[in-house]
Amino acid sequence: MNSFRKYIFPGLYGLTTYLSIRLLLDTVTGMKFWERPLQMNVLEFSLSFLSGYLLIGMHHWLHRYFDRHWSDDADYRKRVLKELGVITVATIIFQNCTLTPWAALTDDGLQWYDVADINVIPLLYSLIYYGFSRSNNFLQAYVSNKVKLQQVMNDQLQAELKFLKAQLHPHFLFNALNTIYFQMDEDVNAAKKSVEQFSELLRYQLYDQQQTVSIRHEIQYLHSFINLQKVRASDKLVLNVRFDTALYEQEVYPLLLFPLVENAFKYVGGEYWINIAASLENNTVHFVVENAVPEITMTAGVGGIGLENLRRRLQLLYPGKHSFDVSRTARTFRAALSIQPELVALQTVTTEEDEDKMRHHG
Repeated sequence: MNSFRKYIFPGLYGLTTYLSIRLLLDTVTGMKFWERPLQMNVLEFSLSFLSGYLLIGMHHWLHRYFDRHWSDDADYRKRVLKELGVITVATIIFQNCTLTPWAALTDDGLQWYDVADINVIPLLYSLIYYGFSRSNNFLQAYVSNKVKLQQVMNDQLQAELKFLKAQLHPHFLFNALNTIYFQMDEDVNAAKKSVEQFSELLRYQLYDQQQTVSIRHEIQYLHSFINLQKVRASDKLVLNVRFDTALYEQEVYPLLLFPLVENAFKYVGGEYWINIAASLENNTVHFVVENAVPEITMTAGVGGIGLENLRRRLQLLYPGKHSFDVSRTARTFRAALSIQPELVALQTVTTEEDEDKMRHHG
């Protein structure tokens, strides 16, 4: 198609322009151009064929000139009007420099209808070609700008997601290191075990580059975190954890469940209990975390930056496919998250290592 437009179309354009002029002139004068000397007709056809390449070449040169000298944010109405004016003047000058002298030297000389046809018909074709050519260019530029804008927006969203995800780390690192620090004075072996769990958590956060992860891995991550927090928690903490095994075939974006569990351990107080439950209903993941809080936290507010970041991540990752509700009473804080993830096409194969981890965490 590009070869046709580049090598064949300009010649056909010139011949079409010439034949249109010839047809109109012969209709007015009664002349039959095929009865003219063959040599003259061949010469006129050849000149018209060549003029098509020259005129199309002039169009493309002017288009490049317009693109270089007029910015993309210019008023398109003014731009098109200016371009039409330049194309009109350039076409009239071109046709009068090529066709008018030829008409004056052939047949019955230059007549008023020759001048009219030479200036009107080529100009009409030139403006039609400009309309098709530039509308295609403007459409391509519009689509290209939309694609670039969409790419910029995607890059911004990805950067924001990475930033929000990174904000989960400082609280978690501080609490985990505090736990290990206190264990070093009491039980070195327990501290070593905590370091191993801590390294597993860091590995999941730092090195897992998947877009989405199976909830199986999210649950393993939560178990590691919970086990690490249980070491630091008071003996009076009552912890209830229930994870539905039907969840394992689902995939979610990583570290969406973690802020709710972290928040519960951070603010637990009062009667000192935490309930964590995850289930699957109608292909929707439901994750609920409840914890007791002392009454004084009602005025201070329970939650913080972790839950606010979670809200923003959910808006970016699951627009229209999630619900997140937070409620509190005098002695209870409850966070409920529901997500509609994509179902994994093939069921994840459980390795022996995964089974050992699940038995260990359970």
